[in-house]
Amino acid sequence: MTEPRELSLKVMAMPADSNADGDMFGGWILSMMDLAGAIPARKRAGKRIVTVAVDNIVFHRPVFIGDCLECFAHVEKVGRTSITVRVETFVERRENEQKEKITEGRFVYVAIGPDRKSIPIDG
Repeated sequence: MTEPRELSLKVMAMPADSNADGDMFGGWILSMMDLAGAIPARKRAGKRIVTVAVDNIVFHRPVFIGDCLECFAHVEKVGRTSITVRVETFVERRENEQKEKITEGRFVYVAIGPDRKSIPIDG
């Protein structure tokens, strides 16, 4: 079952997460994408989930301080215990409000029980 792409996260890039040249660290962008992907994954699973894999990450353009980061996510695949979510990330540039696709990739989440072991999603 594939859900339509939806805005999962919108956040402004702040100085604390930038490098010395004013570009945002890739790790910060990945963490925002992981949060955005977890939202539809948790909703679909209806259970506690954890990130188990990140795949096919491509950085197309940089993100600068003051840019507004927008992460769109949709469920691509649901397995017995896992959910794969595609996340596409855009920025709205501070100086001209132009939107650009900056990053994309896939995140895999697994449903877990109280013992932190994987459990079936449906059932």
